Amino acid sequence: MATFDYDLFVIGGGSGGVRAARVSAAHGAKVALAEEHKIGGTCVIRGCVPKKLLVYGAHFAEDLADARRFGWDVPACSFDWPTLRDNVLAEVDRLNQAYTTTLQNNHVEIILERATVAGPNKVKLAGGREVTAKYILIATGAWPARPEVPGAEHGITSNEVFHLEKLPKRILIAGGGYIANEFAGIFHEFGVDVTILNRTDVILRGYDEGVRDRLLQISMAKGIKFQFNARFKSIEKTSDGLHVDLDGCDAMDVDLVLFATGRVPHTKGLGLEETGVKVDEKGAVVVDADSKSSVDSIYAVGDVTNRVQLTPVAIREGQAFADTVFGGKPWRVDYGCIPSAVFSHPPLAGVGMTEGQARNKYGAVKVYSSDFRPMKNVLANRNERALYKMICHAETDKILGLHMIGPDAPEILQAAAVAVKAGLTKQAFDDTVALHPSMAEELVLLR
Repeated sequence: MATFDYDLFVIGGGSGGVRAARVSAAHGAKVALAEEHKIGGTCVIRGCVPKKLLVYGAHFAEDLADARRFGWDVPACSFDWPTLRDNVLAEVDRLNQAYTTTLQNNHVEIILERATVAGPNKVKLAGGREVTAKYILIATGAWPARPEVPGAEHGITSNEVFHLEKLPKRILIAGGGYIANEFAGIFHEFGVDVTILNRTDVILRGYDEGVRDRLLQISMAKGIKFQFNARFKSIEKTSDGLHVDLDGCDAMDVDLVLFATGRVPHTKGLGLEETGVKVDEKGAVVVDADSKSSVDSIYAVGDVTNRVQLTPVAIREGQAFADTVFGGKPWRVDYGCIPSAVFSHPPLAGVGMTEGQARNKYGAVKVYSSDFRPMKNVLANRNERALYKMICHAETDKILGLHMIGPDAPEILQAAAVAVKAGLTKQAFDDTVALHPSMAEELVLLR
């Protein structure tokens, strides 16, 4: 039998790679993990965790203003970006150390070097050392895309946005997805003049049309500007900031351009294709239901496979890999009915089919909804309205999808997603007594 330096070598220290390494080691495997930056990956280091902390910080702008309507004598407040930035980065460092400690406690060897695949069972480290492993797991995630236009180097991506020395006065955010809309809300609450540039006329493609339209209405009412069906021609650095020449709308002068135009699998230069690992046209590792690539000894999990780019999905894929390959408990990830959220202002969340998707599949469907003004918004004299929608099968009344926008929508949806995943019907919600007064009670009062 062939002998190897490791049973498993993981390339990439993000959520999926860390889970796979930790659980495989717990199953008795000898495991090493290589990461060229920090342990924690996109979510912890430069993604959902620091971004959510910025969302919390931004929300105080509205909370402080609303507090006056609730009797609080709130003085004029100013915002200090460096304080929030430094506190968020300190929390990122704490989480990085926590992830590192967890791996060490599970006897995973951590190698802080870039690693590339040198063969079906061989890994080459940046320092020149080569090691062997029975299995190699690719968990390198995805990287922000940049448009190929003159001057693109003058813009930044979500990787760099957390490290800004100061806030811009004017920002142009390119993209119509969740990253663009989340940072639009964040910067707007910080007092920045925000414009979203989108090459189509649709934001948040894939989310329910009624919910995303409501976010667009609210965002525009707040003062966020949108330029649809527009593309970059060039970006030029000037003494006053950046001059952006555009196709589809007038040129703009801004202080900062943020590219939020999607993420591409981070496989360039990894040596995969040279080893026989098949990748698709976007660079994603092609895998089967067990996360195995076209090379039997090489697997991949997380965003690098471009299946579902969500942290909890990567974690499940890493767990399934470890349990299947090393734990003797094979199972596969179920990609149906995955809840997701956009931490915009206000946030939205959804699970299951949208109304459009359900009609395309089943024809006739039943749609129950509640369009209401949250109690807190009424007293705060804030005109934003929440919208909840339940999509049901026309004959069985089984819930096909649930979508909402309003305060705390993601927190409410997580529990409701269990009911949708379980295949419950509208009647199960009707039979549940409302918890009053709450926004969540609208879920059992939908008509």
